[in-house]
Amino acid sequence: MEWVNAVIQGTLLGGLYALLATGLSLAFGVMRLVNLAHGDLNILAAYLALVVVTATGANPLVGLVAVVPVMMVIGFLLQRVLLNFALGGGVLPPVLVTFGIAVVVQNVLLDVFSADSQGLDAGPLENASVTLTDQISVGFFPLLTLLVAVGVLLGLQFVVSRTQLGRALRATSDDTEAARIVGIDHRRLYSIAMAISLGTVAVAGVFLGIRTTFGPSDGPQRLIFAFESVIIGGLGSLWGTLVGGVALGVAQAVGNQVNPAYQALAGHLLFLAVLAFRPSGLFARRTARQV
Repeated sequence: MEWVNAVIQGTLLGGLYALLATGLSLAFGVMRLVNLAHGDLNILAAYLALVVVTATGANPLVGLVAVVPVMMVIGFLLQRVLLNFALGGGVLPPVLVTFGIAVVVQNVLLDVFSADSQGLDAGPLENASVTLTDQISVGFFPLLTLLVAVGVLLGLQFVVSRTQLGRALRATSDDTEAARIVGIDHRRLYSIAMAISLGTVAVAGVFLGIRTTFGPSDGPQRLIFAFESVIIGGLGSLWGTLVGGVALGVAQAVGNQVNPAYQALAGHLLFLAVLAFRPSGLFARRTARQV
């Protein structure tokens, strides 16, 4: 039963990783943009939630009402003012720009909030759980995180496949020049896509801030987990991101069951195995034109 419990807990942890990786997957699927600032923007969202909670005394989950719109505006402006000018010149320029954004965000957070670790308190929800057997219990908050991840992906899937905006996103992703010919403003569309991406980053930042402590220098570690989830599931595949996050979470939980020192290593080994035997990811071929 210990191994069954490890798989269950790993699946719940995978929901958190999928939520973290969704924005990264969306940005790549639409713009072919590898956002190296993704992890630091996630930390920024957590600190914004901390400011809201400190100022109002509200629950961090309620604080999402303020944090998500702010992060969406930041995403729109970053894309409009900086990233749009870097796209189209090859792979390197946007990578360098997002790296610069990551450095700036990290240092601003360090100057404003210091290097001390912080956390978000969601109250009794954090420790509430339901016992299934003597050895297996499911926490309400990890379960809520998984459900929110699925809900976010369902919402994005609806937008991408059933709305006019989604059709424009898919058309621009498939052929930017053809989309421009038919009158689609790809720069504005990219800005909207980045706004949506950072909206999901805001949700992930708050949930991660509740789950664990965070500091200004934690962004790169979160970027690694998000990147591994996206690669395992398949670049640009929304539902592949969920599968990749769950696979990474289960690998870490099983590694922790073998030896706590192997938790992170097990996830990295899974990532390496996928790169070696299926570098396009588990679902990239099936969903390559999904977004």
